[in-house]
Amino acid sequence: MSYLASLPGEQTLRELFPRYQGVAQPLLQLHENLLRGEGALTAAEKELIAAHTSALNACAYCHDIHKTTAEAFGVEPGLLKALTEDPDTAPVDAKTGALLAFTRKVTLAPARITAADADAVYAAGWSEDALFEAVATCALFNFMNRLVDGLGITATPERKKEGGHFLHKQGYAGILRLLESGSGGYFPPPPRVL
Repeated sequence: MSYLASLPGEQTLRELFPRYQGVAQPLLQLHENLLRGEGALTAAEKELIAAHTSALNACAYCHDIHKTTAEAFGVEPGLLKALTEDPDTAPVDAKTGALLAFTRKVTLAPARITAADADAVYAAGWSEDALFEAVATCALFNFMNRLVDGLGITATPERKKEGGHFLHKQGYAGILRLLESGSGGYFPPPPRVL
């Protein structure tokens, strides 16, 4: 239940974003540019970082949506659970593991990051552009996790799954189009029951 009394009941970002369009529009554009724009990381890798960051922060809303999105982009089902339970034994290749270890530290202990941590990412075969995109994605989802949890944003499992599939098919630009058309934000409207 939202902590904004004027938005009673279950509130998703769909209900919140139209009210705060001055923030929502540039925020969604950042999501689209970063997570769907051309870059060193694939959409699947970025969504994996988004979901993993959200798991580390125990933000079920963001984790569940972006887990669905990451899996729709080809991330192996069960990988995010394995990463959360024991990142050292999770079934990821060494290259991906190095990048995820870095973003885990960005989330859990950012003041302790050193040049050696970045060097480990480069030694695994990633470029500076990949490091930038990984850190920016991680930082964005640390922000989103706090926005969502700080405002009490929730959704049913079904709506989170719908949201993840929507993001896979239409991206964040799709959410922007809905917002700008007055149709809402993050999720398509729930089906009407006659």
